[in-house]
Amino acid sequence: MSKNLVMKARQLLEPQVTELGLELVDVEYVKEGTHWFLRIYIDKEGGVDIDDCAAVSQRVSESLDNENIISQAYMLEVSSPGIERPLRKKEDYEKFKGELVSVNSTTEIEGYSRFTGILKGLIDDKVVLEYNKKEIAIPIELVERAHLTFEF
Repeated sequence: MSKNLVMKARQLLEPQVTELGLELVDVEYVKEGTHWFLRIYIDKEGGVDIDDCAAVSQRVSESLDNENIISQAYMLEVSSPGIERPLRKKEDYEKFKGELVSVNSTTEIEGYSRFTGILKGLIDDKVVLEYNKKEIAIPIELVERAHLTFEF
């Protein structure tokens, strides 16, 4: 149910967020304790601020209620994706070329399923990283999770 709901929410929300000049990075629907949360992550060049989050919250609240895709009570949260921004779309792998990323694979590749390295881009539907001083290519369909990361 949760995956289907997230997909419906994304389809409903993406045009509205885009109209505000923002990018819809991710949508999550999760239960924490006894409460459900619909989390919307947004971004734009230069980052988002509280006014952007408030504008999205106001814009999408009414349409979420009208479309009634969530039948139970939930909390709506709108925020930036943070410094460990997830990489969800194919375009993200080009946009963040040269950045340090972490990628989890559903299958081991060369004996590993977790990689942290410099993103070289998306080539022939493979996420290419510089990992341990060599290039590794992870088929996009095997990427379980990918996000920007940083070193202290």
